[in-house]
Amino acid sequence: MTLWLALAALLAGAPPPAPQALVGATLVDGTGAAPVPKATVVVRDGRIECAGRDCKVPQGAVVTDVSGTWILPGLIDAHVHFSQTGWADGRPDSFDVRDRFPYEKAESDLALHPEKIFRANLCSGVTSVFDNGGYAWTIDMARRKRDDPNAPRVAAAGPLLSTIDFWLNLPAERQFLHLTDPDTARTNAKYLSARGADAIKVWFIVTPAQTVEASTPAVRAAGEEAHRLGLPLIVHATGLAEAKVALQAGAHLLVHSVWDFPVDDEFLRLAKTNGTIYCPTLTVMNGYVRLTRSAASGTPPVVDDPGRCVDRALVERITTPGVLPGGEAEQVQRMEKAFGEMSATMAANLKRVADAGIPIAMGTDAGNPLTLHGPAVYAEMEAMQAAGLSPMQVIVASTRGGSQAMGAEKETGTLEKGKSADLIVVEADPTRDVANLRRLRGVMRAGVWHAQSDLRAPTSP
Repeated sequence: MTLWLALAALLAGAPPPAPQALVGATLVDGTGAAPVPKATVVVRDGRIECAGRDCKVPQGAVVTDVSGTWILPGLIDAHVHFSQTGWADGRPDSFDVRDRFPYEKAESDLALHPEKIFRANLCSGVTSVFDNGGYAWTIDMARRKRDDPNAPRVAAAGPLLSTIDFWLNLPAERQFLHLTDPDTARTNAKYLSARGADAIKVWFIVTPAQTVEASTPAVRAAGEEAHRLGLPLIVHATGLAEAKVALQAGAHLLVHSVWDFPVDDEFLRLAKTNGTIYCPTLTVMNGYVRLTRSAASGTPPVVDDPGRCVDRALVERITTPGVLPGGEAEQVQRMEKAFGEMSATMAANLKRVADAGIPIAMGTDAGNPLTLHGPAVYAEMEAMQAAGLSPMQVIVASTRGGSQAMGAEKETGTLEKGKSADLIVVEADPTRDVANLRRLRGVMRAGVWHAQSDLRAPTSP
């Protein structure tokens, strides 16, 4: 509740809501500071009033004893796509199921019912998300839901500027705007700014026909225009050469790991000079491997959703045998080999970037096949830990790092006085193992408490 709402309630004769106090838990505040045992967190009017051992419970507060648990800032997924379902129907370029699951119907459902994704995120402890590209309706959705305690905080980039003329659009709507030259870069960036986008996203795809060198002038122009408009530049770049171009263009957020070569000193220098945030997105490609394996074997994939957060109709589609067109075992083997090699490079690069002091943000690329909105954060954080980051480094990347990525660090990301009361309570120590974040008791969003059990997806569609 804002100050104005509290004042209106007072003028109407209703007393302002009592402050809330969570007492007895170990506090992990998201800054990287050492955990504080037996801490108190006081929330008033939807904001943190104080947090720590010296935080006093105010008179009249509603006190909740959470002894034996850990309190952290809400998790932030810095790389999601509300225009993608989490299965093949939202990415027919991976597996074409449009004869049974029309793409236009999948997209209409996403636009009409984003609450399914909101619920899945909160249910998984995710209180903020950064939509890194999709249809223009996502910009409006982000504006509507920014302060809604029943949805995560959302920022949205809107349609992507793509170095290739990608076909995955709708007859009257585009989510990919072809980046042909510097003039189109500037024109499209101006459109996105006028439309209300929170960032400019470049989908820097390299092909034999569309080389890094051919795309460089347009990408740099997009960066220049984004800077002029006061918007952060996000760049999808998976190769070292295009990642360096993105950094030279002023990328604020670099999503997807560099996976073709080890990052070098020039890359690290450019990233540090820019203050660029690195979002490794380690696990998304494994979803494509698993989907291909499922198609080849006829065996439905396992859904990693410990909190039962994902919409049940989507889970049913994923787990119904024989829904996908058949695949070939040889293709699965090729993909598994490529992903294994790619993963080793991504992990080594993440560790080197982190060791260089470059800020990290956790992001899943949720919406891609089998990278499910909400629970996908668990596998991503565990992969970051397996790559050599300490649990505390992963926690900071998944809280403060995410808030910095989406430009919300003054509002959320750490549990400090004056910030939005976006927090989670878990039942085991995440500073020993981030897998313990799966043991979620509940989530508070803008001061409103949700028990995890109350957020589970309904059993019927």
